Amino acid sequence: MFVRNAWYVIAQSEEIVRVPLKRTVLGDDVVLFRKTDGTIAALDDRCAHRAYPLSEGRVVGDNIQCGYHGFEYNCAGVCVRVPAQARIPERAVVTSYPTVESHRWVWIWMGDADLAATVEVPDTHWMTDPAWDRVTHQRLFECSADLIHDNLLDLTHEGFLHESTIGDEAVYENGITVEVDGNTVSVDRWMPECHPSSLFETATGLSLADRWHTTVFQLPSLHVIHAGVVEVGGRREDGHLLRVLNAITPATENTAWYFYAFCRDFSVGDTALNELLAESLGGVLAEDSDALAFQQVKMDSRPANLPDVLIAQDAGVAKARRMMKQLLAAEARAQSPAPQKVAAP
Repeated sequence: MFVRNAWYVIAQSEEIVRVPLKRTVLGDDVVLFRKTDGTIAALDDRCAHRAYPLSEGRVVGDNIQCGYHGFEYNCAGVCVRVPAQARIPERAVVTSYPTVESHRWVWIWMGDADLAATVEVPDTHWMTDPAWDRVTHQRLFECSADLIHDNLLDLTHEGFLHESTIGDEAVYENGITVEVDGNTVSVDRWMPECHPSSLFETATGLSLADRWHTTVFQLPSLHVIHAGVVEVGGRREDGHLLRVLNAITPATENTAWYFYAFCRDFSVGDTALNELLAESLGGVLAEDSDALAFQQVKMDSRPANLPDVLIAQDAGVAKARRMMKQLLAAEARAQSPAPQKVAAP
């Protein structure tokens, strides 16, 4: 089950062109393409005629043409042409999905389309702010989105899984503070007077520093890690600041899209640093991907009477899990038909 009434990243802006793109999100196949005015259309990737994937067809003007029998659909999902006859069947309609293109990411709403306009897409302005530089990555993880959420809310694994790049003892030696505000969970960790990891030392030039990271999880899809490094005794706002964006979009129950951006407000325009970060952080994501794929296999085979053993560092994980269950339950209640009153005999 997925929370459907929410915005999810489905693609990077540059991925969407005039050639149809297929992407599986929340268990459904979607076809995306750009219209002649540059805006984006997103439809169910299934022709109403015989279920041929529309992504195997072509874009004609602002319509998409099925590659099997030529049915054409406009951006609202309504069939506007059947080459074999003049009459268009009323049921020749496919679902269309609201989309928003914002700061180099394309967001999609897979739930009740009428609700989409009432919810703003999350703020990711660091992706295009000229005062910040960034490197980006995108991967399909062979695990559930829930495992990625857990991974991002408990960063103590950095000291072991990523010890050669971003991890060190300070991450697991210092505790966390957890706060909840609406559908947002924040996990803050302050790491005073420690040696930065090798990658951060190279990037900042500091060999001893105060560090911090605050993972802000905006359920159900986006983690923004507000992190930084500052000279010992300094203020957070005066340090080298990072915003690490992690947009997690379920593809199926056991696979998920991971859209990643590592944004910084220092050494902006440093091409060599960008190349170093792109390679190093790509390796970090690969380590996460491999580890979570292993974990998914063991989760699938684990007996039902063996739940996770959580510790104090999992406080954010536990709160987020409960909140996700509440969101799913609320949507299920909203979709359930009202009970029918039975007349007294």
